[in-house]
Amino acid sequence: MSTTLQPNQRELFGQPIGLYILFLTEMWERFSYYGMRALLVLYMTTSAMGDDPRGAGLGWTSKEALALYGWYTMLVYVMSIPGGMIADKLIGQKKSVLLGAIILCMGHGVLVLTDTWAFYTGLGLVILGVGLLKPNISTMVGGLYKEGDIRRDKGFSIFYIGINLGALLSTLTVGLVVAKWGWHAGFGLAGVVMLIGLVNYLIGQKYLTHVGNLVKNDSDGGEVSYGQLYSELFKSPLQLIVTLLLVVASGIGWYFLGWGYGLLFLFLTAITALMMMIYKDLNTKVFKDRFLVLLLSFIMVIIFWGAFEQAGGLMNLYTEAKTNRNLFGWEIPTVMFQSLNAGFIILFATLVANIWARRQLKGREASSLFKMALGIIIMGFGFLFMVFAAMEFEKSGTSSMIWLVLAYLFHTIGELCISPVALSFITKLAPVKYASLMMGVYFAATGLGNKVAGIVGESASDYGEYTVFAGILIFTVIIGTLFILLLKPLKRLTHKAEDDERDLRNEEAEGFELADKN
Repeated sequence: MSTTLQPNQRELFGQPIGLYILFLTEMWERFSYYGMRALLVLYMTTSAMGDDPRGAGLGWTSKEALALYGWYTMLVYVMSIPGGMIADKLIGQKKSVLLGAIILCMGHGVLVLTDTWAFYTGLGLVILGVGLLKPNISTMVGGLYKEGDIRRDKGFSIFYIGINLGALLSTLTVGLVVAKWGWHAGFGLAGVVMLIGLVNYLIGQKYLTHVGNLVKNDSDGGEVSYGQLYSELFKSPLQLIVTLLLVVASGIGWYFLGWGYGLLFLFLTAITALMMMIYKDLNTKVFKDRFLVLLLSFIMVIIFWGAFEQAGGLMNLYTEAKTNRNLFGWEIPTVMFQSLNAGFIILFATLVANIWARRQLKGREASSLFKMALGIIIMGFGFLFMVFAAMEFEKSGTSSMIWLVLAYLFHTIGELCISPVALSFITKLAPVKYASLMMGVYFAATGLGNKVAGIVGESASDYGEYTVFAGILIFTVIIGTLFILLLKPLKRLTHKAEDDERDLRNEEAEGFELADKN
């Protein structure tokens, strides 16, 4: 007797078909995002006179362009927090992804226009769209599997391959399109592929009927009320005083640095107050200690992305202006160098994961904190090659592209050590009822790191690339080394959260789980 499977029960290569629908949706979304990321600073710094073969740009200075780049890449990640809240409380993940994809298509469509208002409006729509789509589509992947399903890790591995494939394809093709048809054709291409992703998502809805739906469970005593947490702040004198001091500091920042920084500081104040109240709400020393370690690990996240995101900013400008990009008589478009990161990820993700697995089997240090600290150091050493590039330019007026290739290689190896591990670390240490919020805070930390990257990149106009690259190298190595020296006391505060055998399976997929592309 045969049984007819419902569409949402059908499988392909041993995985739910819904996985491949989400795979393709995320792949095209990442194509659009990384294509935009690669073009943004170059477009802003190109002359507005139209004498560039790629067409007129905005004619901004490098400092102005890197400042906006920092705000844009920060807000894309920070919006994951309200994006996740909207899904959890109002419309569910499935509708949030759909709405985010529609807004993204609108944003890229507006960016095709050449007016200045269209540029700002398009960026704003892209920020809102990614904020709705990004935090929710990964949650839907998890919803495809029942608890204990051994296919889950492999499913996430397949999904993250889609992320990197989208990043690779965009950075390989967008540069060629811009070189032939101009900047706005590149923006338009990002919009076309996002439209393909939207159509794919709509067609595949029959395979997703059981995931991403809004769940109302008011009777669940474990449900988090953020309003209640904030109301408790007024009953906690110490936390209230700290919050008020931060509000005053935000006001001072608003006055001296402008409204943008003022709003950013107020947002960080609100997050800090929430973190203090969560800490107070935790009822055991084990939970409190683990929560503190988790917050400390976010410092590494901010520092890592503050250095790593020079790829789309300062390193992008350096590639454009000071690197010899000629290969066998053909000048490689600057944007194509952004593909090195995604390509190296696909090549080395499994290798890095296997190295850590072998270390663990041999009883050597392989804790998440150690991996993250080492990842910062390895990524930092990538800037050593940029120092060599700057030295070569000072001597000869140009620098070899080999320095860029080596820098991106080290950056990628560092990313594979810290980005997937940070996601796993959150799931191990965060209290269950605050797990989703802490994932959102992680994205906010990533976004803050992106803003730091813009600020650091801006300083190159005052101090020069050599000084900035050398400074990043020294600072990251010091910070990574400091966390390694503090490894033993920090591990004690985790109370053996990583010693459970059930966590070992997660290590197999760590090489693929990249948070700066989630």
